Amino acid sequence: MKMKMKIKTKVIKSLLTTSMALGIACQVQAVEQPTTFVHLFEWSWQDVAQECEDYLGPKGYAAVQVSPPNEHIQGGQWWTRYQPVSYKIESRSGNRAQFVDMVNRCKAVGVEIYVDAVLNHMAAGSGTGTAGSTYGNKSFPNFGPQDFHDTCAITDYNNRWQVQNCELVGLTDLNTGAPYVQETLADYLNDLQNIGVAGFRFDASKHMALGDIQGVLSKVNGSPLVFQEVIDQGGEPITSSEYQSTGLVTEFKYTTQLGNTFKNGSLSALSSFGEAWGFLPSSSAVVFVDNHDNQRGHGGGGNVITFEDGRLYDLANVFMLAFPYGYPKVMSSYDFHGDTDAGAPSVPVHNNGNLECFGSNWKCEHRWSYIAGGVDFRNNTADNWNTTNWWDNGNNQIAFGRGSSGFVAINKEDFNLNVTLATDMNAGTYCNVLKGQLSADAKSCSGETITVNNGGSINANVGVWDAFAIHQGAKINSDVTGSEQIKRTVIFIQAQTQSGQDMFIRGGIDHDYANNNLGRNCQTSNFECSMPISHNNLQSATTTPWKNNESYLDWYGSEVGQSNAAEGTPLDWTTNAWPSDWGRKRTVANDGYGEEPLNIWGQHYWMLDVDMDCSLTVNNKFEVKAYVKNGQGWEGDINQANTPYSSSNHVAECGKINKFDFNSNTVEIRNF
Repeated sequence: MKMKMKIKTKVIKSLLTTSMALGIACQVQAVEQPTTFVHLFEWSWQDVAQECEDYLGPKGYAAVQVSPPNEHIQGGQWWTRYQPVSYKIESRSGNRAQFVDMVNRCKAVGVEIYVDAVLNHMAAGSGTGTAGSTYGNKSFPNFGPQDFHDTCAITDYNNRWQVQNCELVGLTDLNTGAPYVQETLADYLNDLQNIGVAGFRFDASKHMALGDIQGVLSKVNGSPLVFQEVIDQGGEPITSSEYQSTGLVTEFKYTTQLGNTFKNGSLSALSSFGEAWGFLPSSSAVVFVDNHDNQRGHGGGGNVITFEDGRLYDLANVFMLAFPYGYPKVMSSYDFHGDTDAGAPSVPVHNNGNLECFGSNWKCEHRWSYIAGGVDFRNNTADNWNTTNWWDNGNNQIAFGRGSSGFVAINKEDFNLNVTLATDMNAGTYCNVLKGQLSADAKSCSGETITVNNGGSINANVGVWDAFAIHQGAKINSDVTGSEQIKRTVIFIQAQTQSGQDMFIRGGIDHDYANNNLGRNCQTSNFECSMPISHNNLQSATTTPWKNNESYLDWYGSEVGQSNAAEGTPLDWTTNAWPSDWGRKRTVANDGYGEEPLNIWGQHYWMLDVDMDCSLTVNNKFEVKAYVKNGQGWEGDINQANTPYSSSNHVAECGKINKFDFNSNTVEIRNF
């Protein structure tokens, strides 16, 4: 809840097989070599260009896979892009000039473009394409009937000839073994290379014989990065390993086995993930948690984890990006609301200054803090291409290092990971790059910090379904330690109440502000916008059971293990003076409620007294909204002055005494 509270046959050059080898480099020091690319599925060229400049370049993404840029059939469904009409650069994403502009702008900030190239087939049926070209009866601007295989349907995937010579779901199948067809396809790829495109995804490669792909590539200039879509889950005559000589290959077994393990297995089994599981060699594999097909139940299917799985998706991506196997691709989707044919949202991603991410339109998973932080981790650990110091609890808590370059821990249990972990990291305080960023002067972190002790150990305390990742480039050079960020914080909220009524608060950082300004994705990562706390007052027989197992002041109500009766974080009733006719004096110190020295104002001042991690605040500030159970309910909108960003809630200061009135804009902040 966010209450408004907003509550010639060539060997294709690969990032994996060059001297960089995805970081299997000779250099001792990692220099943030880009190691991950992202699929901006169905994005316009203008949006891609801006995203390169605003986010992908600064965040260290190597490349963008873009949707097919050539003319295709008309229609709003996403799959119309996979029915080519011609090789004119005129598609739903924009025209040629816009495409050229995108390529140039992305390259200028160090981000390459990989084009999704549909070579196996042309469109079905007849009509007019997105550039105005007519087609039908195997007649297209570039091809006539003589350039296609005879019409037949694929009915048996154990029949190699049928799979590679018949029509995939009725799409006219090009005779890719014919010299003219190969030359035409190569001309298209060469045109894109001349623009500046660095690589290609070959769609439906399994449906083209290896010799046909070799023939096309023999006519392609230079050595573009090529990765081939070969859906191979085993049991078919056409295998992914056949295509290693012509480029990288999509490893679909990785996706399904990762999904199976994260959903139904034990993460402890992942210590040998990779070739030992029957996968392609790491240097040949493109890997992903999900892609545009299988997130819709198409293209290999399996137990796939998607953005709809929330925190599970975060953790699966953290593992993919931290574990040294393959060339990872991050998926950036849009919400198709259960309609697997649905095309992209009508609103642009960059909409007149508004970023249309994280909501019901574009999902922008590449901006989620755990995923972007995972990319940062991979970039900075590429010099140590092996796992070290593997640890697990025999089930769903794991941790491992990348030599002295980095260390990661993942907890997919319903209880905290609380253990001392051995690492090869240098002693010091590090930024958890999944939850924050190191400042430009390397003296502070915008989020959670992790301390490596002398000798390299970490006294880990990882919350439920959470993770941390630290690396050599995220070490804090500061006298301020993580423990010094923990400060006693008190909140008073005045509200006239009656017997049987209780007050709770929820709070943290505004979702939109965190998404757009702090790189935190609070919709799927529940604690990204929350304040870590520990209660100081555990004397009340009423409220203490509600405080048990509560670790955050957050927007979401009760936490795992916390009483379901808790509407958030509970407060305790206080007064500045206990009247003598009320009977025995009750005090917060002895009883958990009653007379409290910090209350200098009067009766009915409900108090929260916690130790709070101030590192996740904004300029030491955070938001609060109150709820009276069995009484007034939630407060309305608050319009407090001098807040660090626009908010409809109270804004408190970490490490201080904060006094508010229920449903009032007034605020008083005092030092202890």
